[in-house]
Amino acid sequence: MRRKLAAGNWKMNGTASSLAEVQALVSLHCAPSVDILICPPATLIAQAAGLCANSPIMIGAQDCHAAASGAHTGDISAPMLADTGAGAVILGHSERRENHNETSDLVAQKAVAAHAAGLIAVVCLGESLAQREGAQTLDVIAEQLAASLPDGTTGANTVIAYEPIWAIGTGLTPSLAQIGEVHDFIRSRLSERFGVQAAEDFRLLYGGSVKPENAAEIFATSNVDGALVGGASLKSEDFSPIIRALEA
Repeated sequence: MRRKLAAGNWKMNGTASSLAEVQALVSLHCAPSVDILICPPATLIAQAAGLCANSPIMIGAQDCHAAASGAHTGDISAPMLADTGAGAVILGHSERRENHNETSDLVAQKAVAAHAAGLIAVVCLGESLAQREGAQTLDVIAEQLAASLPDGTTGANTVIAYEPIWAIGTGLTPSLAQIGEVHDFIRSRLSERFGVQAAEDFRLLYGGSVKPENAAEIFATSNVDGALVGGASLKSEDFSPIIRALEA
């Protein structure tokens, strides 16, 4: 059985005072029946990892460079993230793909780096509103999935998050049928590439305007193994009910 995962992406939010929210989650979820991952900004990773050192909560990062070291001013490598106490890293988020022109090929290179450093890669996929309205969703997902996952990818070192771009932070959410269609499609493509048994090990997360109010029905959808949550993960009072819904 795949263990469910509730992952929070704080994006460019949070200062030292925000660590109180991490501490609250540690107190509220001392023995969760699902995995919990919090990805704060890089400035807080080491401190957050320290707070979670004796808890079941994992701390992750929001991006990494494809190289292990070098003349890359302002970038952070996967080994550096592992050194801070991070156990995972988000890769290929639509905001990175759009705002930083990241390609699926680059995402695959970063995934190789993450795996080499012992980090779990949370690889994001998703279509724009124009692509959704143009009936191109599955074509886009197929291309991103194939090109973003390097050889050697397994369910142990990689989590896949489907985040339709048009649903991120907008309050809009695809229908349950639409979510299920994409997640079933991803599982099918994983089976074709890695084999049926290996494909069953991958955890598939949904992301995009997940809230306490809609979490339970989303988690009951076919092949949804958890969520990658944005804004609702910033406050423990919002994220904790989502975790509880996943545990139900």
